[in-house]
Amino acid sequence: MRLTVLVLTSTALAGCVVGLDYQKPFLAMPANWSDQKKATPAKPPQLSRWWQRLRDPELNALVEEAVAGNLDVATAKAKIREARANYRETAGTLLPSVDGSASATRNKNSSSTSGGAASDPYSQYQAGFDASWELDLFGANRRSVEAARYGLDASVEELRSTLLTLVGDVASNYAQARGYQARIQLAQRAAASQKETAALTRTMAQAGMSTAADVAKAMGQASSTEADVPALQASYAQSVHRLSVLTGRAPAALTERLKRSAPIPAPRLPIPTGIPADVLLSRPDVRMAERQYAQYTARIGQAEAARYPSVSLTGDIDTSAFKVGDLGKNSTIGWSFGPTLSVPIFNAGQLKAAVEVAKAQRDQYFIAYRSSVLTALEEVENAIVSLRQERIRNAKLASSAKSYGNAARLERSRYQSGETSLLDVLDAERSLYSAEDDLLQSRISIAADYIALNKALGGGWDGAVDSAKPEIVDVKTGPRLASKPMVQ
Repeated sequence: MRLTVLVLTSTALAGCVVGLDYQKPFLAMPANWSDQKKATPAKPPQLSRWWQRLRDPELNALVEEAVAGNLDVATAKAKIREARANYRETAGTLLPSVDGSASATRNKNSSSTSGGAASDPYSQYQAGFDASWELDLFGANRRSVEAARYGLDASVEELRSTLLTLVGDVASNYAQARGYQARIQLAQRAAASQKETAALTRTMAQAGMSTAADVAKAMGQASSTEADVPALQASYAQSVHRLSVLTGRAPAALTERLKRSAPIPAPRLPIPTGIPADVLLSRPDVRMAERQYAQYTARIGQAEAARYPSVSLTGDIDTSAFKVGDLGKNSTIGWSFGPTLSVPIFNAGQLKAAVEVAKAQRDQYFIAYRSSVLTALEEVENAIVSLRQERIRNAKLASSAKSYGNAARLERSRYQSGETSLLDVLDAERSLYSAEDDLLQSRISIAADYIALNKALGGGWDGAVDSAKPEIVDVKTGPRLASKPMVQ
């Protein structure tokens, strides 16, 4: 009867959970982005596989390969496995634990009195079970499980954040690589054209219509343009090396594959951006910060519960015999059962301080959550402005390059007929090269701003990712890699 009353009382008390129940905070958000008209309803952002709207099959393939082979992604997946295991380990504290024990000893006793005879050696066998269950009266274990569950959610969001960054980095470096290829080709074409001008000047000098100084000036400009090529090639190689490492390969692995030039990726514009509140749902770094805030809110209750009494039910049963076969029948059996009460009486304020520490940590993660939201809003606003202004600039640069192209052709024609000086031709060719290079860089910037805007809105990988597969499989001969080797 007493045991029944104790269990019922403990069960009733177990419903008491101290600490704060987590509630998702409300943050005031702007109604629209700065460039949106209030009268026009905002369309939701199209974030699913946004890189495919750059219309480049090679880029699509590289993104797939990076998701499968990137080492930062592998690390994030390992953190998820750790968080899952930690959650299962913590959840186990809510259930009773049972331990089994067994022993076998060889004994011999002798009399301590003078002339006493020693007894014959004998064997003794023992077996038993120990069980314990913490009743969790004030919810310390439940708060711990709650915190572990939020921690698991945060690790999942961390993986998504890593994938978002990865996809953006792959797209950015790919656009840069294609841009460098286009600029290298432009510099080579411009240098070849300038060399033709130098050859024409040499011919005219032989005819007495120009001077040796004019020839030297024309050759100098051609060499100056050619000097841009090595620097551009170095930057191109760095972009390709970064792409290779992002896909989990050695730096030079993609050099041969990307050697053939391709156009700079051109996005389909404009793109819908939704409303600012969308970042709370679409940005994985924001969701991760919110889950971490929830995790540390639960830890306050865990620290609070440590200030209250704890009760555990413990029991054991054991049997001993002189033969193994007698353990279950002709044996000595003993058992015990009862509650254990632990009450914190004096700890010099340590438990109270632990609660204050938990609250301070909770406040830090709440501030981090607010900061992540503001950062997300800032990044979206910056990307919107950059993309819009770069498109305007690109149109002006295209007009400028067209005009300089016409001017260069006219100046060269007039120079051949002796109507203008070489200086005017060289100036026109230099201006044309500069305008066309600026136009190429603007196209690269448009692609980069498009990528930055999709990243800021929270566009990342939305396909399946296997986070249950370990990187290393332990076998009898030692650990071995479960995935493909990094260097191929």
